[in-house]
Amino acid sequence: MQYFPCGSRPSIAGPADWFTGTVRIDPLFADDDVARASGGSVTFEPGARTAWHTHPLGQRLIVTAGSGWVQLWDGPLQRITAGDVVCIPAHVKHWHGASATTAMTHIAIQESLDGSAVTWMEHVSDEQYEVNHD
Repeated sequence: MQYFPCGSRPSIAGPADWFTGTVRIDPLFADDDVARASGGSVTFEPGARTAWHTHPLGQRLIVTAGSGWVQLWDGPLQRITAGDVVCIPAHVKHWHGASATTAMTHIAIQESLDGSAVTWMEHVSDEQYEVNHD
């Protein structure tokens, strides 16, 4: 058994290469010799969002607080709120983040394949994001 007390894994700022705006990542668990899944609690301040990205084995998002958006490449915008669960298929380009006026926190769970859990791409432009008014 592994046990990770609250605070044993420090929060980190979301890197500017992967996020727009203020984002905090609280690591929950990492892939290891036992499992290839990793998870973290990610908090997006209003207007903050991921860059476009894909996951080789998909991703699960569990929204725990606030309100935000998720969008698949060339897909419709989907509002997400606390209690929602989003299942993103493998290799599907997408982004997610807070609404323009409300912070949003979700738990993100993804698996690694050949040592990689995500492929980061270009940022969601302000024009792409601003189309998505609250």
